[in-house]
Amino acid sequence: MLRHADVVVTARDAGHLVGVSRAVTDFSYCCYLSDLAVDIDYQRQGIGKRLIEETHAAAGETTTLILVAAPAAEAYYPRIGMQRLTSCWAIPRKR
Repeated sequence: MLRHADVVVTARDAGHLVGVSRAVTDFSYCCYLSDLAVDIDYQRQGIGKRLIEETHAAAGETTTLILVAAPAAEAYYPRIGMQRLTSCWAIPRKR
């Protein structure tokens, strides 16, 4: 999973991994944040927002950072200043 990422940012507490973001980017136009996870015991402390900020900074702030939210996380992203886009298209995964 991590081998093919362009940007990986982690958050640790006393050496323990508590958060991670993984992104694919061209470092110029767009950055697709494909994974964002924060240990449930560490949520609501700003770690997810900081991981997003650090990921965007590493990809270049001239990139557009995009992600696909899990249904349970949809309310989180507007609260940290991200805007919803409606012009997204997909080809579903084959099972």
